[in-house]
Amino acid sequence: MELSLSWEKWKAMLRAGINVGEFIGFSEDRIKDAAYRLGGLLAGHIDAGNREQRLLQELWLEGTEEERRALTSMLVKLINRDDQRDKKLVNRQDANKDRH
Repeated sequence: MELSLSWEKWKAMLRAGINVGEFIGFSEDRIKDAAYRLGGLLAGHIDAGNREQRLLQELWLEGTEEERRALTSMLVKLINRDDQRDKKLVNRQDANKDRH
């Protein structure tokens, strides 16, 4: 089965999962553990739909458990960074609307 999402939509899907975990009170370590387990499922059963997913899949399949956990941690950081950037952008847009 192929997961044919754009890189941005794929990251949005991950962001939604992280947000759900945070909403129900998961710690960051528990979110990373869930993401790690999901990574194993995806790498083993889903065909990469774009070059970014293909790269992540290849890194996952070649990595040790420690390297996979590091990759998972970096992806969670990437998603959180993007989420914070998007929130700042929305806040700036809202502030500009209030001025006009």
